[in-house]
Amino acid sequence: MIRYVLVRGALLVAGLLVSSLLIFLTLRVFPGDVAQLIAGTQASPAEVQALRESLGLDRPLPAQYLDWMGGLLRGDLGTSLLSGASVGEELLLKAQVTVPLGIMSLVIAVLIAVPFGILAAVQRGRRGGTALSVGAQTLAAVPVVWAGMMLIVVFSVWLGWLPPQGFPRTGWSTPGKAIESLLLPALTIGIVEGAMLMRFVRSATLQAAGQDFVRTAAAKGLTRNRALISHGIPAVGLSIITVLGLQVAGIIVGSVVIEQLFTLPGIGRMLIADVGTRDLVKVQSELLVLTGFVLIVGFLVDLLHRTIDPRQRESS
Repeated sequence: MIRYVLVRGALLVAGLLVSSLLIFLTLRVFPGDVAQLIAGTQASPAEVQALRESLGLDRPLPAQYLDWMGGLLRGDLGTSLLSGASVGEELLLKAQVTVPLGIMSLVIAVLIAVPFGILAAVQRGRRGGTALSVGAQTLAAVPVVWAGMMLIVVFSVWLGWLPPQGFPRTGWSTPGKAIESLLLPALTIGIVEGAMLMRFVRSATLQAAGQDFVRTAAAKGLTRNRALISHGIPAVGLSIITVLGLQVAGIIVGSVVIEQLFTLPGIGRMLIADVGTRDLVKVQSELLVLTGFVLIVGFLVDLLHRTIDPRQRESS
């Protein structure tokens, strides 16, 4: 097990290094000059060049990359080229919105996917199972922006239950209002991601129903559904854990879009604003943090899967 953890940890570090290099090089390909943006349209070429030198943008790309990586190893994500603020401090502030939004979205997705996916498998061939399968297929194909707008119309405009946009200025000092402002965005992401996960849960449950141990349990006197629920569904749990790790990436992507729609002051909205202003240091650090989070979740899912499943331990 220790050797496995070390190997997976080395792959994680390698993935982070490759991701950092790709992010750094990709951002340098984008058109535009942050020095020109800061100096303004009335600045002379000499003034723009002087500003580029003061910001270190005229240095060779390898030197800029090594400086950035050196700061990351010290825990310093850099300083914004435009505002001069610490990127790490801004990320921690915005994470107070993005992280709870992601957790709420994941919980909603699981609460939708697991019971309804199992029910759709148990009711296969019946009207209820067909309706659930069609509903999951339809919701999974819905763009998250369109789903968010429809939920705003229903729950904010028609019913008036939830605020349509914004986050309280007082933040989490008023937890009730903060949760209320995140509930509609979390529902938007959770419903779409939950529909995608529900299709997998249904397929995995049906596959488990054909396993020998389920048929053996049914042969001993249990009904087909009882045998499936008692013996098949626990075996599906490992697969669901693996897919949940993949769902995290979808939730992060959905958060970037939803924070714009619901005007939430999170990491996603900040990232889009920084891309528009060509604040390279902030953008590359924000992208690396999001990428690193996805890679770390995958690493933890692998460890959890190996810890729970004795077959993987024996195969080593």
